[in-house]
Amino acid sequence: MLGLSYASIFDSLWKQTELYEKLSETYEQLKINNKMQQEFVNIAAHELRTPIQPILGLTDVLRSDKTLDRAAQEELLDVIVRNVKRLQRLADDILDVTKIESYSLKLDKEEINLNKMISDLIQDHKAQVGKANTNIQLVYESDKDIIIVEADKSRLAQVISNLLNNAIKFTREGVISVKTTIKKELDSNEIVVVSVRDTGSGIDPEILPKLFSRFASKSFSDTGLGLFISKSIVEAHGGTIWAEDNSARQGSTFSFSLPLSNFPKINSTSLIQTKHQQQ
Repeated sequence: MLGLSYASIFDSLWKQTELYEKLSETYEQLKINNKMQQEFVNIAAHELRTPIQPILGLTDVLRSDKTLDRAAQEELLDVIVRNVKRLQRLADDILDVTKIESYSLKLDKEEINLNKMISDLIQDHKAQVGKANTNIQLVYESDKDIIIVEADKSRLAQVISNLLNNAIKFTREGVISVKTTIKKELDSNEIVVVSVRDTGSGIDPEILPKLFSRFASKSFSDTGLGLFISKSIVEAHGGTIWAEDNSARQGSTFSFSLPLSNFPKINSTSLIQTKHQQQ
């Protein structure tokens, strides 16, 4: 009987220790989450203020200064439009995160020529680079002339644009190359891997482990939502996304995969359910 009593006491103490450890882990995770959310609020507030100030200031100039010629007016309007678009992107990102977390972001899938989509997006971004007068070259390489995937066209374009925008943002000069490669997995299914490689500043080691998490940013020029949204979209298409520093820290490479065969059928009414939501 005494042995049983000691066993019961030991078992009770063991369970209490396990419970305490779980509570401690939960508390620490909550502190991390609260810190990340607070950092995001600070970054988002800065991101909101930054474009609002020139919009208000230049609008006042346009209304009050009647001496401006047409060319000067157009120049000021261009700045206003650029900042309005920046606000729109921030609003769209926040809305997308809300939809992802509430399982209400829908996919409308169709067969897409991936090569053409990427080529068109690169041409669009070449124009963006040209306007910024940066010394960056954008190139595209594919091991097949035509690659067909079944995907939501606008969402897939959003992912590729996010990766291109990040590469441009952190590259002062050099080459940003996009490459598509067909690979065969262990189960003999084929996938296409899309890689965006740059010669920029590389990935901060502190950010790398949480790169695709919400609010992962150390800069007041980025909310850290774009990669989180991209990860959710890629995983909803049955793919994966990852990133790595290039050798000798000569920039970074962001890649994602999409299946080419035995594609998981998700109709236009299906909701995105990502791995991080299922855990």
